[in-house]
Parts: sequence; C-alpha cells; structure tokens
Amino acid sequence: MNAQQIIRTYLGIAGLYTFSVSLSMGINTLFLLDAGLDLLETFLANAAFTAAMVLFEIPTGVLADTKGRRASFLASVAALVVGILCYLWAAEVGGGLLAFCGASVILGLGFTFYSGAVEAWLVDGLQSVGYTRSMDRVFARGQMISGAAMLTGTVTGGLLGSIDLSLPFVVRLVMLGPVFALAFFCMQDLGFEARAVRWGKVPEEMRRVARTGIHHGWQQRAIRWLMVSGCIRFGFGMWGFYAWQPYFLELLGREIVWVAGVISALMSLSMIAGNTLVDYLTRFCGRRSTLLLAASVVQTAAAVGIGIAGTFPGAVLCFLIMMAAGGVLAPVRQAYLHASIPSEHRATVISFDSMIQNGGGILGQTGLGYYGRDHGVGAGYVVGGAFTALALPALWMVRRLGGVADRLEGEHAGVKAPCAGQGMPSVSGVDETPRQPVADE
Repeated sequence: MNAQQIIRTYLGIAGLYTFSVSLSMGINTLFLLDAGLDLLETFLANAAFTAAMVLFEIPTGVLADTKGRRASFLASVAALVVGILCYLWAAEVGGGLLAFCGASVILGLGFTFYSGAVEAWLVDGLQSVGYTRSMDRVFARGQMISGAAMLTGTVTGGLLGSIDLSLPFVVRLVMLGPVFALAFFCMQDLGFEARAVRWGKVPEEMRRVARTGIHHGWQQRAIRWLMVSGCIRFGFGMWGFYAWQPYFLELLGREIVWVAGVISALMSLSMIAGNTLVDYLTRFCGRRSTLLLAASVVQTAAAVGIGIAGTFPGAVLCFLIMMAAGGVLAPVRQAYLHASIPSEHRATVISFDSMIQNGGGILGQTGLGYYGRDHGVGAGYVVGGAFTALALPALWMVRRLGGVADRLEGEHAGVKAPCAGQGMPSVSGVDETPRQPVADE
C-alpha cells in the first residue's frame, strides 16, 4: 500500500464507522426514555458504557499491541454487533436499568477495541512508507469525513426515529457489515510486527501495557497535563452530549423526534467547520497549545451559555459554537499526542489517554445526572460548563513545557504569527533548535 491508499482506507473506515454510530446518536437518550428509564437512569446506563471503556482499555490494548491494529478493529465491530442486539432486546422485553447497563458494557468493550487502534494503524502505516506531510491535516480530513458521515447519519437516524425509535439501531446493525468488510480486506498492519501471546501471559501483558502507558504517557509532563485537561473536559462533555436531546425538546415545547435529528446534523456541520478552521488558524500561530487554549476558552463559554440562554434558539446556537470549538480541539490534540509517542507504543498510550478521559466521563455523567435531575438540565450545563474552565490551567502548563510536539507542521504554519520562527521551551530539559517551517506540500 502507498500513502494515498492508506489515507483513503482510513477515511473510508472513519466515514462508514461514524455513519453507523451516528444513526442512533441523535435519539439515544430519547430511546432510553421511551424504553422506560427516567433521566437519571439514562445517564447511569451511559455511565456504565463509559465505565466499561475504562475497565477494558488496558486488556484490549494488549490485543492491539500484540495481534495488531486490524485484529483489534475487527473485534470492535463484532462486539458492537452483540451490544446493539442486547440493546434492542432490553428495550423489547422492558429489561430496565440493569439490562441496559449490561448492553452498555458490551458496547463499551467494542469501543475500547476501536480506540487508538485505527489512529495507530494510520500513523504506523504512513511512517512505514515514508510519509512526511502534516499529520494535523490528515486528522482534520478524517474529522471532516466523520463530520459529514455524522451529518448524514444523524438526519437519517432522526427520520427513522420518527417512525420507530428502534429503527436507527437496526440500520446501524446492518451498516456494520460494510465496515467489517472494508477493514478485513483493506487494512494491513504496515510498520507494525504482530507477536503471539498465550492466555497465561495476558496478565503480564496487561501489566506491561499499563507500565508503558504510564511511562510514555503519564510520566511525560506535557502529555500528563494534556490528559488531565481531557479528563476534565470529557467529564462534562459526555453528559452534555446526551443531555441536550430532552432539554432542547423541552425548550421547544414539543416532542418532535426529527428535530433532534436536525440539531444533530447542525452539530455535525459545526464540527466540520471547526475541522476546516484548523488549517486556516495554523497560519496565525506556530504552536498547537495556542489552538488548544483558545478553543477551550470558547468551548467553556458556550457550554455555560447553553444553560443561561433559556430559549430554544439561544441554547442551540451556544451548543453549535461549543461543538465547533470541539472540532478545532480534536485533530490538534490527536496530532500532539501522536507526535509525542513512539510508534511501538502508540496504541497503548492512546488507549491509556482514552481511559483517563472516560474516568472523567463516569464522574461527570453520574454527578451531573443527579444534579440535573434535582436542579434542571439547564443548571447542569451552567455548572458543568463552568467546571471545564479547570482544564485551562492544565493546557497552560502544556504550553509552558512546549517541545517538538507543540510545533505545528507545514510550510504555512505560523507564518503570520508575531513569534514566527522563535524557539520554544523544551520537554524534559532537552535543548531544541528554533522552530523553522517544515515543507509538507
């Protein structure tokens, strides 16, 4: 495979996978409420999903780092099929909170097989074929494709949900077939050598993966602060992502399911707009931490605004601004992490980062779920949004530490910044030469 084939495969998987997931994204909370759960129980079921991701990140990281990224992704698709079937069964028989928690745990297992594996496969493959262009742009393109797929999927899911709230899950189940086929036939583990591991050695491998995640992730000061900021933002983000569905319909004053699909589509467009801004904004700054800080400030203000607005148009506008800021944050954060991690440990550290973020997601969904039930969802957005301001000092520490990973890539990166061409502080005391633009096109 050459670089373009690897990128096309990555974009194809990202698009199809996101489309299948987004079919149920805009109506998931409404589906759980319709199945008999109350609002708090809905967030507890979602918290079980997040807890499963924390629990299984390290064991599934063993598979990605031994059998390969392709095997891990195929296992992800298989687990999602089982999880969705259990989800539909729980709704059909009125299984209640425990049944949905069990289904959510299986879905969480599926997502842990996915987290980090495809990104690691992409970066390893591109490095193995000598790709030297900007990874920020590749990740931004991936985010844009995912955003477009989410746009299509959420609209489709909203329309299907207007007929029957279970239909989006059924179509999602069907769509996982093409995803599995594309990965099975087109993913090749380039730049990575698989190795055998016996069942008796799995606990030892888990300890090794944990040590690797700590050593190459948590013990690097800049990455540690980046993970802390992610944990804080994700704590609110997981709750806020699911709370808007009933909240916005409450503000609208009408139970119209397709409206949730339309808002999800607008959310996708906002994220695409944020992804598109990344390439433009890099012309005015030479450091990733600049974009991370600026986008986080906007995201915090917009999150608080959702609760303060008190009207349907105002709350939706703030929500879309928050998602656009997230569209800037995601690819820049991805590129920073991958620029900091050795190839052979990439999947492990990305999974470790996901585990840290999901730990915040458990606390956020549970805590804000209780608070939102007692004080209202709007108040939950104000409190949760204000809490994300605590991520700003952590990101400021990332900026102070600087280093190679903080340098934006590409011949146009930072050319209009006031400090263009100036050096940056090093990581771990290692001296570095002043930043020079690197040609990537």
